[in-house]
Amino acid sequence: MNKIENLINKLCPNGVEFKKLGEVCEFKRGKGLKKEDKGTGEIPAILYGELYTTYRNYINNVVTKIDEKLCKSSTLVKENSLLLPISSTTKEAQIGKASVLKVKEIYLGSDAIALTPSNIISSDYLMYLLNSYFFERKKMKNVSGTTIRHLNVSGILEISIPIPPLEIQNEIVKILDAFSELTAELTARKKQYEYYRDKLLSFENLDKWGGYELMSLGEIGEISMCKRILKSETSPCGEVPFYKIGTFGKKADSYISKDKFIEYKSKFSFPNKGDILISTSGTIGRCVVFDGNPAYFQDSNIVWINNNEKIVLNKFLYYYYQLKPWNATTGGTIQRLYNRDLKKVKIPIPPLKTQEKIVNILDKFNTLTSDLTKGLPQEIDLRKKQYEYYREKLLTFKDIK
Repeated sequence: MNKIENLINKLCPNGVEFKKLGEVCEFKRGKGLKKEDKGTGEIPAILYGELYTTYRNYINNVVTKIDEKLCKSSTLVKENSLLLPISSTTKEAQIGKASVLKVKEIYLGSDAIALTPSNIISSDYLMYLLNSYFFERKKMKNVSGTTIRHLNVSGILEISIPIPPLEIQNEIVKILDAFSELTAELTARKKQYEYYRDKLLSFENLDKWGGYELMSLGEIGEISMCKRILKSETSPCGEVPFYKIGTFGKKADSYISKDKFIEYKSKFSFPNKGDILISTSGTIGRCVVFDGNPAYFQDSNIVWINNNEKIVLNKFLYYYYQLKPWNATTGGTIQRLYNRDLKKVKIPIPPLKTQEKIVNILDKFNTLTSDLTKGLPQEIDLRKKQYEYYREKLLTFKDIK
């Protein structure tokens, strides 16, 4: 920060010039190209949805290739242009998120734009600026629509942005790149955990740990579920949370009475503390360790194996379930994991001592990579907040006029 401050005092002590985005960038609108065009040829292209899901700050390689004949109806974009999606069907997607193209050229599909900076502004600096809260507040005033949101391009091209000297822009990019790389590295470690977990639970490794017995889940225990609760028996507030498939693993938005809970718990199937609850529709195979607190679960959509822990530990099942060993049945547009399918799923069951060792190892990794109060998630969150703080601080300038 001291170097930036010294440069500002030396090069622009009285502030910097602000210019409209449209004055410092050449603008192109993407056109053509649909999902079904992917993989039809060898020409690199980008669809607007990929700008949300596939690319981060810098686009260093392109996953989509199209046929040459499609190029005539699309938009050619050159290296160092900024690519922004301008429509979105979800609130979560950051409409107008900017990425810098670092490959020679691509063709850009519709619902996206390209901005090519002039020689007074660095494309990398502009990327960080367009993704900052400073620009976000102004940009969102140009977003309209509810089900499908659209960004008014004419409006954002009128937004004034600070243009410090290039030396200062380049120094800002160095600092923010360093923060981004650190966060990316921490996130990559989570993927390393998943790889190690999968390797640890493979048949090959279990052979080395003293062997295993291959058993179906139907042999391990009975597949159980709670008694059916009718909609008329629930309310938006109450005493005992009722988890439907949409709220499973999240915050309940439905409740049943304490009397109904006690009655059904005593008369019908109910999980024991530590049992592993499994979602069988929606997001297939989402798992939650039942904590024993009063709660009720939607029948058939949320089930558990009533297993004997002298044969297989709940926690071993929990970790093995992360490998998604089941095959769901597709009925119409909805995927479902039926009890008959679940019963047939075969998993390796090593000796109890081996299960305990594996669970202890994976518990430590899980704490490191998943516990929000410690380990990698906390570190990633802290670095993200630190990055956002410095990004806003570094990109705040006094207007010279």
